[in-house]
Parts: sequence; C-alpha cells; structure tokens
Amino acid sequence: MARVDDYRKSLEIAKEELHNRNPHHVCRASGALCIEEGERLSGIRLMFLNRPVTIRWPDVAFEQESGEEIPIKQKILVLHYLNGVSAKDLTGSLISYKDIPSARFYLDAFNRRVKDPLVQAFGEHPDRLPPIAKELFGATTSSLGDVSVEIQAFPKVPITLVIWEGDEEFPCDGTIIFDSSIGDMLSAEDITELASHIVYPLIARAK
Repeated sequence: MARVDDYRKSLEIAKEELHNRNPHHVCRASGALCIEEGERLSGIRLMFLNRPVTIRWPDVAFEQESGEEIPIKQKILVLHYLNGVSAKDLTGSLISYKDIPSARFYLDAFNRRVKDPLVQAFGEHPDRLPPIAKELFGATTSSLGDVSVEIQAFPKVPITLVIWEGDEEFPCDGTIIFDSSIGDMLSAEDITELASHIVYPLIARAK
C-alpha cells in the first residue's frame, strides 16, 4: 500500500508536468475550460465525476466551488488525466478492464476492489443502480446488460457499469466498460482508482 509520502511525491511530479505544458493545448485536448482574466490565464476548469474542479494557474492549486478540500488521490487522477489526454476523439469501441493491455496484470485486484463489490451491492437489486448513479454522478441509462448506467468521469472518460440479474442457473454478475482509448490516457492503477471513486459512493448510498 502506498504511503502518504508516495502520494505527495506523485502529486508534485504530476503538478510539475502540467506546469510545463501549454495550458491552452491541455484545455483543447481534455475538454476543460481555460479561465482568463483579461489577457492572463488564471485557471483550468474541468468536470470530474459530475462536479467542476478548478486548477489555478500557474501555481496548479486545486479549488472546488463547495470549498471542500479535494482528496490527494483525486488530485492525482485529475492531473494524470490532463497530462495523458490527447486531442484524439474517443474510439467508440467498448472494452472491459481485462482488454486494456497495461491492465491485465492488475485484473484480480480490480475485480476485488471494484467489480465484485459493485455486483454484491446491486446484483440482487439492479433497479436501485440508475437512480443512485444519476443522483451522485448525473449518470444516463445504457442498453448493456439487464441494467446499466454510463457515467462521465472526465470529459473524455465515459465509464459504464453493467449488471446482469441472476436466475436459477446463473448468479448475478456485472462488469465495467470503458472506451478503448482510456489506456492511452490513464495507467491501469489510475483506472482502478478512478472506478473505485465511482463504485464506493454508490455502494455507500445504497446501504
């Protein structure tokens, strides 16, 4: 398990990388908004898990409209997305975690941390997923599985949660689907972390 010092180091590295990039190029590529005061760029505003996050420029300091502090893991995810995203469009090709080339080694951990808890929470009551996902993340319903919702984690990172109801022969099951471009933007560890920031609040609200 990573120590707090490791997260702080990762955060500083990611902040330095973003600081050295052209913020206008970053905004165009990522779907973020450049905030300008006169002729001076003062920040980058990005939608993250259905809420606006502002990164002040040039010091790369985070702000939320609610005034709440953003957890360090989420700051790292935001910066990794901004540093990893390109101007390319989404592919429209849907894949599961095991299909992400860099993620195969982490599949068991992903299932334990994210997929299995999702199925345990909603497999027997899948109809509870759409309203909770809409309330927390502005999710829309999808046509995959028996019940599914699509959540816009970042402007270029849609994530779809899918549940299949069980019957007398098969237990309930589920999966998490991504656009195939996600592996070009985020690491396997980042994808697992991002999915957990979706699934755990859903589970907490369902209890």
